[in-house]
Amino acid sequence: MIKTIEEALTFIKVNKIEMIDFKLIDLDGRWRHITIPAANFKPSLFESGIGFDASNYGFAPVENSDMVFVPDITTMRIDPFTKVPTVIMVGDVLVIGKDNVPFDQYPRNIAKRAEEYMEETGIADTILMGPEYEFHIFDHVAFEVKSNSAFYHVDTAQAEWHSGKMTDDNNGYQVSTKGGYHIDIPNDINYDLRSQICNLMNEWGVAVKYHHHEVGGSGQMEIEVEFDKMSKMADNTMIAKYLIKNSANKAGKTATFMPKPLGAEAGNGLHVHMMLFKNGSPLFYNEKNYAGLSDTAMYFMGGILKHIKSLCAFTNPSTNSYKRLIPGYEAPVTVGYATANRSAVVRIPAYAKKPEVKRFELRNPDATSNPYFAFSAILMAGLDGVIKKIDPRDYNWGPFDFNLYHLSEDERTKIDSLPRSLNEALDALENDHQYLLEGGVFPKRLIDIWISEKRLEARKIDNIPHPAEFKKYYDF
Repeated sequence: MIKTIEEALTFIKVNKIEMIDFKLIDLDGRWRHITIPAANFKPSLFESGIGFDASNYGFAPVENSDMVFVPDITTMRIDPFTKVPTVIMVGDVLVIGKDNVPFDQYPRNIAKRAEEYMEETGIADTILMGPEYEFHIFDHVAFEVKSNSAFYHVDTAQAEWHSGKMTDDNNGYQVSTKGGYHIDIPNDINYDLRSQICNLMNEWGVAVKYHHHEVGGSGQMEIEVEFDKMSKMADNTMIAKYLIKNSANKAGKTATFMPKPLGAEAGNGLHVHMMLFKNGSPLFYNEKNYAGLSDTAMYFMGGILKHIKSLCAFTNPSTNSYKRLIPGYEAPVTVGYATANRSAVVRIPAYAKKPEVKRFELRNPDATSNPYFAFSAILMAGLDGVIKKIDPRDYNWGPFDFNLYHLSEDERTKIDSLPRSLNEALDALENDHQYLLEGGVFPKRLIDIWISEKRLEARKIDNIPHPAEFKKYYDF
């Protein structure tokens, strides 16, 4: 890791770097970038920063939209995809004034403030998170939305729909729908590409735990990474998505993190494992309690379950998110917890038995989320649970040690469920967001513009006729 400007200048010279590419995060959680020649990379950059117009990034208007980006020198890495030798850096955004101050709506600043607030509460000084990145790799994609037409089409040689094609790339090793879990080569046609991606992630400092083919037979993948501090893991999530998408593109393929790119197939989640520490000691372990979880862990879980509907506005912020959160596709739909039960929104891994790895997993998030907002909101909900001692054992939140997909209609009505649409999640956020405001972590104006922009997004999509409606209603 590069820690000083002198080290950075030496690195640039030794590797014959010609361009410095700065990555900035917009409201939705996409990277944007601005680039300077390496010759302009000087120590003064870390004091004055680079000016830009933040109003184009989707954030709520402020009195002065002229802001500065200040790079974080420890994030410098060589970009493996550019023809011109280039290094990438992420960083922070400041509002220009007599004394520049952190822009309180900037995603990276919010994640840092959430961690500071956690320490101020005295509950913990570290939260470690470990996400699972699920995505699809396709050989081809096409889509179009016009006033007189709307369609999408994806293809991959490994999908079962490819079995009857009279083409040279049909080798007969297709994978059945929902039959892809841990499928081996030659059926797993993207194995080498996944391994290459994992090597790049490790080189970048995003430590890979393992990778494999996921349940979705039509090209669904998973890469799980080792735990890291929350704000660092948000950075790592942006890096992982960049490496995955560009590696697929370089290989002549296309990668998507859409929660539900295919009907009748498993969708893509961003399951988040988490655990708290204080002074190096784990806080989630008590061998005498259910599943070996401490009271702190149960309270933290209780806060997440109490606020789960409003959390969905940040963890599942797309209309497509709610096409994944349906029964029968290994995605959770009910509010509750259980051990080793993938139908519950909170799963406690049965194999994580030691104090230092005792944790639970939140299964509803997906990668259309801005990871800085999503991870910070999860932390704030959990802290609220610890502060208020919200014990899920005092509510009808479990443990549900049975398959929640197989409940009768009467049983299902007795258990609360996740929102069924983006608008339901936004309704919940409107009514339940005080926990996010604590410690000045989430500005109220950011929540307001998030709700406004996401409602507009949902309305635009809802207003477009769907091809399935033509099939159902055209002959009326």
